[in-house]
Amino acid sequence: MKNLVRKNILGVKPYTPGKPIEEVERELGIRGVVKMASNENCFGPSPKAMAAMRKAIPGVNRYPDASCFYLKSRLAKALGVSETMITVGNGSDEVIVLAIRTLVNEGEEVIIARPTFLIYEIASQISNAAMRFIPAMRDFRHDLKAMKKAITPSTKMVFIANPDNPTGTYVSKRELDEFFDGLPASVVVLLDEAYFEFARSGFRDYPDGTGYLSRPNVMVLRSFSKAYGLAGLRVGYGIGNPELISYMERVRDPFNVNLMAQKAALAALDDKAFLKKTLAHTEREKEAFYNAFKKMRLKYVPSATNFMLVDVERDCQDVFGALLKRGVIVRDMKAWGLDSYIRVTIGTRAENRKFLKALREVLK
Repeated sequence: MKNLVRKNILGVKPYTPGKPIEEVERELGIRGVVKMASNENCFGPSPKAMAAMRKAIPGVNRYPDASCFYLKSRLAKALGVSETMITVGNGSDEVIVLAIRTLVNEGEEVIIARPTFLIYEIASQISNAAMRFIPAMRDFRHDLKAMKKAITPSTKMVFIANPDNPTGTYVSKRELDEFFDGLPASVVVLLDEAYFEFARSGFRDYPDGTGYLSRPNVMVLRSFSKAYGLAGLRVGYGIGNPELISYMERVRDPFNVNLMAQKAALAALDDKAFLKKTLAHTEREKEAFYNAFKKMRLKYVPSATNFMLVDVERDCQDVFGALLKRGVIVRDMKAWGLDSYIRVTIGTRAENRKFLKALREVLK
């Protein structure tokens, strides 16, 4: 079959998601497993989103609004932009794919930090783009100076995850301002802000990407999967120049965002109390993790998100497997080349305690 497949597809390494709870319990024959691997909201979805979904159930025999009119209108009002500047996707992952399909010709170059979100590389490889990887700085933050320096006449797109996944780090407004100063207009910058709400609430020098939308070559991505707790529904959006968005709408599949996702996202935007609760809990429990890792003498990366990167000082897959047997799912960082690191999502207080207890046992 290989001779039938496009050559660039043969080298693509499929994205491996975090293991689901049901699979681990079935495989290991255990109960009470907690998942702290995929940066999901430990509180689940907003109560208002739940109510909206229940109300929407009788309508699932009909196709959803193909244009996401009401969700776009609500987002546009909240962001202070025109509805024509917004495209809604089946998760922000789809918006990344749509942007590459729309803008990057085969052989054109994209610049990607390393480590960062793996979908940038996978989607670029599928589109047969040329990829240039720029190592992060020693503190795991994007090296924007090196990324800017790497731009050539062949460069079409630069990916900046702010905050970054899997490191949890962010670049400041000053750094981003300097990056944009003198940047060629022919280079599109994708500012991925999937963890925007977490960073915005706790870091004064964290830049709001929408402040750069006066530049026609900037696109900002946001998600309902993380702070809003709707990861299972897959809904995210991109904000950019109206003409750019109009071209992406040509590439977008019809009915790409399902009915439940649209209704839940609308309701989640109105549940300010739930978001406030999520952000406050994340900050409290993150501090508890910091203190625990210090006592365990483990190095960790300070995070602007709802997850943390921690150096367990041994093979991360061994630690991952040992934690799994104790009913705790984390993410090993082998795929990112961080062989002694694991990534752990902030869970409920009980989940966090279970994780820390299991980690202490494993590291003994």
